[in-house]
Amino acid sequence: MSNIRIFPRLEIPETLAAGPGPGNTDARVLASFANAGLADHMQADVLRGMVECKEMLRTVWGTRNVYTFGVGGTGFSGLDCLFSAILPGDEVVAFTNGTFSGLDGLTIRMKAASREDLSANPLDPRPANVTMVVVPHGQSVTAEVIDPALADRKPKWAFMAHWETGSGRINDLRAFSDACERHGVLGLVDAVSSLGIEDFDIDDFPGVVGWASCPQKGVLCLPLTYAPVSFTDRYIDEVKANGCYSYVHHPLLEARHWGIADGKDVPAGSYHRTHSGYAVAAFHEALRINLQHGKAQKARDYAHHERALREAVSAMGCEVTSNMTSLVVLNLPPSLAGREKELVQACRARNFGIWPTLSEPVQVRIGILNQLSEAAITEIVTRFAAAMNEVGAGINLASVTEGLRGYYKKLMAAE
Repeated sequence: MSNIRIFPRLEIPETLAAGPGPGNTDARVLASFANAGLADHMQADVLRGMVECKEMLRTVWGTRNVYTFGVGGTGFSGLDCLFSAILPGDEVVAFTNGTFSGLDGLTIRMKAASREDLSANPLDPRPANVTMVVVPHGQSVTAEVIDPALADRKPKWAFMAHWETGSGRINDLRAFSDACERHGVLGLVDAVSSLGIEDFDIDDFPGVVGWASCPQKGVLCLPLTYAPVSFTDRYIDEVKANGCYSYVHHPLLEARHWGIADGKDVPAGSYHRTHSGYAVAAFHEALRINLQHGKAQKARDYAHHERALREAVSAMGCEVTSNMTSLVVLNLPPSLAGREKELVQACRARNFGIWPTLSEPVQVRIGILNQLSEAAITEIVTRFAAAMNEVGAGINLASVTEGLRGYYKKLMAAE
């Protein structure tokens, strides 16, 4: 026993999370998590909270889908639940244009692969029944790409990410839904980075039958609570008819743990998979905050503040290549090209969490999740400019911040 090492208590400093996600969780959500009583998972308030979360989540998604609930875990948990309806041999077309849609594509290939496909390449199967349509980094998936692929392959399933944080690009959700309807395809969408940021209702996109998001970006409810998912009756019918190779992320079984069965809500009090009262309380408060802010207003706020950040980094000589409103992806000035990772690591060492891209070409990603104020954007700009000057950028910070103040003055005047 004398050789057992007891580490000091882990203390993690306050960090400005200014990357693609996770974002800094609202203090009200953290308080709800910490202040939840030691409630049994069947305690009445936990059960009531789950019912209210389910109802609020339908409003956040903008849907009447009964099968709308949270999957315990990160966004990958929600996505795994979404893709669980894909079975070996299913014909799938997947559109990718960055790191995370690429990982989604790998998941799809694994789900649709035969045993022979997996045996041939266990970690990266290449089943002939899955067509990967790869759009170059920095470009969006558009109708010109989507429609011909679906018309040619006529798959059972099609997949696209709505917002791709790997490259900071928004993909054409309307074109994807319309093409799925036109060609009789079941659409699946990764909305990890758009839910809670862009103002959209999923019921307006009937070609998409399944959606998945995450708890750490627009919803902002800690990285490990619930990943929101929503499924149409058409998707659920597929699972009822064919099943899926999953228990934990089975769409029907997961739904039962949220009081959803046989296409309707069942009375509160049904048994569930030991959902934590802490997590339920935090998720409940995060959804309340989203609805109090208002979807349209929140979307406008992200657009206003992203533009402020975009203009400021452009004034520093950076080239912005993204079109998302929660994230700026940029190339450094030519004199600093090749030093992106060095710059990012220097910022992280000072508890300023920006990110590089995770695939080539290497760029810098600066996010504004839950940083929707002039003061917050000014801090991000100031800290980024200081880091750039440390590697020799020679930025006139006073000029940049004066331009930022001017932007916000014009914005206030317009309002």
